[in-house]
Amino acid sequence: MKEFYYLLIVSFLLSVNLYGQTDGRFRDYPVRNVGPVMQGARIVDVDVNPKNSYEFYIAFASGGLYKTINNGNSFEPVFDNQGSLTIGDIALVPSDPQIIYVGTGENNSSRSSYAGDGIYKSSNSGETWVNIGLENTQHIGRIIVHPNNPDIVWVAAMGGLYSDNTERGVYMTTDAGANWNKVLYLDDKTGAIDLVIHPKNPEILYASMWQRKRYAWDFEGNGEGSGIYKSVDGGRTWELIMNGIHDDEYTGRIGLDISASNPEIVYATLDYQKETKEKKELENSEGLKFTEFKDMSVKEFLELSNDALDKFLDENGFPKRYNAVNVKKEVKTGLYKPEALANYFGDSNEALFNTNVSGLIVYKSVNGGDSWERTHEFDLDGVYYTYGYYFGEIRVSPADENEIYITGVPLIKSTDGGQTFQRTDTIGNVHSDHHSMWIDPDNPDHIILGNDGGLYISYDRGATWDHRNNMSVGQFYTVNVDMEEPYNIYGGLQDNGTLVGSSKTVPAVRGEWERLFGGDGMYVSADPRNSDIVYVGFQFGNYFRLDREANKSTYITPSHNIGDDKLRFNWRTPVLMSSHNPDILYIGSQKVHRSLNQGDSWDEISDDLTKGSKEGNVPFGTITEIVESPFQFGKLYVGTDDGNAWKYTLQNGWEKINNGLPNDLWVSSIHPSVHEKEVVYLSLTGYRNDDFTTHVYKSDDSGASWTSIASNITDEPVNVIYEDLKSPELLYLGTDKGTYLSTNAGENWEKFHAIPNVASYDMVIHPREQELVIGTHGRSVFVTDLKPIQKIVSDDFKDKSLIVYDIESVRFNEHWGEKRYPYLEANFSSIKLEYFIKEASKGALVIKVKNEEGDIIKTFEVKEADAGFGSVTWNGKTDTNDSFVQKGKYEVEYQYGKEKVTENLEVK
Repeated sequence: MKEFYYLLIVSFLLSVNLYGQTDGRFRDYPVRNVGPVMQGARIVDVDVNPKNSYEFYIAFASGGLYKTINNGNSFEPVFDNQGSLTIGDIALVPSDPQIIYVGTGENNSSRSSYAGDGIYKSSNSGETWVNIGLENTQHIGRIIVHPNNPDIVWVAAMGGLYSDNTERGVYMTTDAGANWNKVLYLDDKTGAIDLVIHPKNPEILYASMWQRKRYAWDFEGNGEGSGIYKSVDGGRTWELIMNGIHDDEYTGRIGLDISASNPEIVYATLDYQKETKEKKELENSEGLKFTEFKDMSVKEFLELSNDALDKFLDENGFPKRYNAVNVKKEVKTGLYKPEALANYFGDSNEALFNTNVSGLIVYKSVNGGDSWERTHEFDLDGVYYTYGYYFGEIRVSPADENEIYITGVPLIKSTDGGQTFQRTDTIGNVHSDHHSMWIDPDNPDHIILGNDGGLYISYDRGATWDHRNNMSVGQFYTVNVDMEEPYNIYGGLQDNGTLVGSSKTVPAVRGEWERLFGGDGMYVSADPRNSDIVYVGFQFGNYFRLDREANKSTYITPSHNIGDDKLRFNWRTPVLMSSHNPDILYIGSQKVHRSLNQGDSWDEISDDLTKGSKEGNVPFGTITEIVESPFQFGKLYVGTDDGNAWKYTLQNGWEKINNGLPNDLWVSSIHPSVHEKEVVYLSLTGYRNDDFTTHVYKSDDSGASWTSIASNITDEPVNVIYEDLKSPELLYLGTDKGTYLSTNAGENWEKFHAIPNVASYDMVIHPREQELVIGTHGRSVFVTDLKPIQKIVSDDFKDKSLIVYDIESVRFNEHWGEKRYPYLEANFSSIKLEYFIKEASKGALVIKVKNEEGDIIKTFEVKEADAGFGSVTWNGKTDTNDSFVQKGKYEVEYQYGKEKVTENLEVK
């Protein structure tokens, strides 16, 4: 028991000192969320109170845990201040649903699936939480709680996504997490992804193991370690049960479910990744085909009809600069061979074949897993595609052993035990990519579904769906702003395209955000001269110039020359509009490309700046960041995914600036100072190596040397660093676990506590409004006014320990304190009296409001005022005669210790 109480104390201290809202000078600093709420986000689990189906919880992949008590009409976040807001699974205790277990670390294995920090427990429906261990398991696949004993819990732990580690397998506790035993372990590459328990005999459990590993350039989603295991002694020992199932190196993720009406029936979905190749039948067409150029001689090529060659080039999407005349000229001069046309879009040998993987296969056992049979004779194409790592749940109707649902890109359903399937997500504008499902055990017509677009509820077994979309949980990759009044915010989101919305948006008002473009939204920039011209794109470098007024889009991504290596574009390909001339654009592949005419044409201004490509199924050896000096046109800083950093000037060309930086880490951001010409900031992330060290640096000599400014942040990969536009001492930092600021140029960092501990992915400061716009990967967009913070470090207030802020004037209302109708709230003013205490002396802060005659009409006392930002809200009621403040001018005096400061207030 001593170990358990020690664990509780440590967990509490961590939650208070590092992650909670009980410390820090900026714990109360105002930050507003501006949405959007229109797009939903990836839900990985749904769990419902078995005693009240109107109360349920939904877990987001990177946005935390939300609770509803009114069947989804409204939700409240209940997990925001914990160490990790990325979730893999949640479990309510069947015998006492006030007890909740949360497993952190997303259970999918996408390129943005963040690692967690173990298992959390709440005993009061999410009001408070304690971390109960398994901190190094990184990703939790499933949690099962004993139906009669809440202290017995089984956990399927996936382990590291980007590394080999031994903290994988099935864990079990019999004392509510005080101690954990690893009861099923294979090796350091194979983790547990799913668990199910027999509905009538809790001694029987089934587990699926999954061998998988992601690299920055590849994903291996299958292996011989993958398989299904069964325990008949309450999870203490396990036996492999794959009789009748494909069981070899191509076996990938496996999902499980057991029939409540007939527990001998168990279903399994298997992602089988073996490739099959079939020779393509060439179409009966007179047109040229890619494969014809593979062995074509120069003489044969030059004899081709110009019309036929032009038709081939046009129909197959070659850049418009190529036509029959100039291509023949280049072949004739030996610039490249005819085979280069065959290989322009890829390997010409591959073009001869149709390549497929089996993907989803459904198996059924009617004898508790002793043997299995495939349920369908046909291939289930188009459910997983090649993305089996992203899906894997199967659910059996509690009333019918033959009615099953499978989550994939579409949601499919079978009513005959898997022999035939049909889609059941077509009515209700349902988003694709489904991850989680709950079926009401008392009413199988009632289903709750979670996918990449949020939450859906059906009351007719999935025939129609209602979208409960009222949470700010967008997964932003980038944010930007324009110069309209009020200004607009632009951003690219995972699986939800590119959106634009007013900076004054209230999240409850959905209509104030507009969809600009589709795909996985990435970088976006509006022309400062005309915000109807917007540059926007989606994953892997596909960018367009939009003319919103003309409703026209133009594809602007540069292409490689015939005979050259294909261009490699990062998932989050950087596009930069020059601050010196908005007609000039830069885009990064493995090279830097520059356009002088809004993307109509491009010039390569660099060679390959990476360490070269790596073979895999994800482009690697790509540019991740391009920025330009605000002082000097054409002075660029560039970073790559394999750890290279470069500086470019028109005078000196390209210079490598890696000196003093760690090797081989992803350059996540570069930020040249707006105050000093030679100062530049840079961050690296080891996320794709399962390296969670904080890497953030400053250079005083344009990158010739670097100094770490990570200071008091230790284990949070950094996504972005940004310097204040008014003060070089103010820096802002976005990490995988939150948003920070420094008031002393990075000597130490303090947290923006009003922003949840969610990945902060991108940020920008609006130059006119001096507001910081923060794009988070899980909780949409936050905005905060920087002017009060800038005042803290300004020369006028450097020696002050008490700073007070302008008080907004208010309009007098003779009906203050009155109720218009008996059932309404009384009408009051709301006068904000804001202040900042640099260092606390634990004394009282006294605020006095004086009229023009110098009489004190209202006094406030903040006892033991702590350091940091604070405010008092005054409803306008005075201390005299139960009256309200009248029209006129007032003086507000703040006194803290010996220091006294005054501000003016006007009631108009």
